[in-house]
Amino acid sequence: MLIGLVGKPSVGKSTFFRAATLAEVEIASYPFTTIKANHGIGYVKVECIDKEFKTQCNPSHGFCINHQRFVPVELMDVAGLVKGASEGKGLGNQFLDDLRQADIFVHIVDVSGKTDLEGKETKDHNPVEDIKMLEDELDLWYCGILKKVWRVFARTVQNTKQNFSKAVAKQFSGLKVKEEDVKEVVLKLGYDSENPINWEDEQVNVFAHELRHLTKPMVIAANKIDTEKGRENYEKIKKEFPNLNIFPCSADSELALREAAKGELIKYIPGENDFKVLGELNEKQKKALDKIKENVLEVYGGTGVQEILNYAVFDLLKYIAVFPASANKLGDSKGNILPDCFLLPESSTALDFAYFLHTDFGDNFIKAIDAKTKRALGKGYVLKHRDALEIVTR
Repeated sequence: MLIGLVGKPSVGKSTFFRAATLAEVEIASYPFTTIKANHGIGYVKVECIDKEFKTQCNPSHGFCINHQRFVPVELMDVAGLVKGASEGKGLGNQFLDDLRQADIFVHIVDVSGKTDLEGKETKDHNPVEDIKMLEDELDLWYCGILKKVWRVFARTVQNTKQNFSKAVAKQFSGLKVKEEDVKEVVLKLGYDSENPINWEDEQVNVFAHELRHLTKPMVIAANKIDTEKGRENYEKIKKEFPNLNIFPCSADSELALREAAKGELIKYIPGENDFKVLGELNEKQKKALDKIKENVLEVYGGTGVQEILNYAVFDLLKYIAVFPASANKLGDSKGNILPDCFLLPESSTALDFAYFLHTDFGDNFIKAIDAKTKRALGKGYVLKHRDALEIVTR
């Protein structure tokens, strides 16, 4: 899966990206710092099953701290979006092309109110406008793809009795839209898919909007929450958009904590609401960490970065974490304990997991064994979050 970080310029996208990945990227307070999309590895947090086996895992990918497993996911930080991006303004064309492959968006919003719609410094800007702008531009993007061919498309579908959902999915194939997605939107709206030529212009707009929301779900990171106007503006956007997924966030604080942990000055588990001082801090470092603790961790229960990534993957995309593990042996051939943890779509079966691991495992599947209970499971067994399975083949 690919998580795309979106938003207008200078809102902290690159800081969020660096905090989540610790990748070296350029961070500056001017529009379009990011020109080409940055790709990196972030992590979702899963309670590791090693504790249930009274052991300590050795991940081959990601890491584990205090039985908290961090499983890799790919993040993409793209150029800032401005009003008119759907028509090519700013870096609009590149921005939208970069976003085609994203499965979900994290919209970074500057709730300090210190940047205008184009990312330039200002005072008392209302971040409600930023959310409206981005929502509009993404809708116009989807609408543009559809309306460019709508007349010919709708007439062809109607005259040749083509399957409407299949035809739309093909038109949007570059954006990972599936036939089932189109069917779900048509059913929700109650539109006549057999006679699309009769749709009004507004119906096409609404259809594109609903399709975009379903196929590119979004989480909003109310970034710079610890600034003077941060809390006030956060409450303002929550009230204005009660149906959106909005989280308080301080990417700067998360980056500082992770850098301090990397330097072994503190012990910090991403997503936690506290840290432990390990090394000797100078006065400047102590003051900065105390400020993060008082203004962010104790007020909001965390910086929001880890919570947002977890919510995106587990709640919106509905993935589950599954561990390959034998009921009698938890280590691999090199002696690494529970080296792997994989993310699979919700409703995946034991057979799906076997094929995920290797085609031969799927082709020669006999049964799966639950490593926790030693119970034999058939190919149709529906996987649960944090399952640990061994695949037995012939």
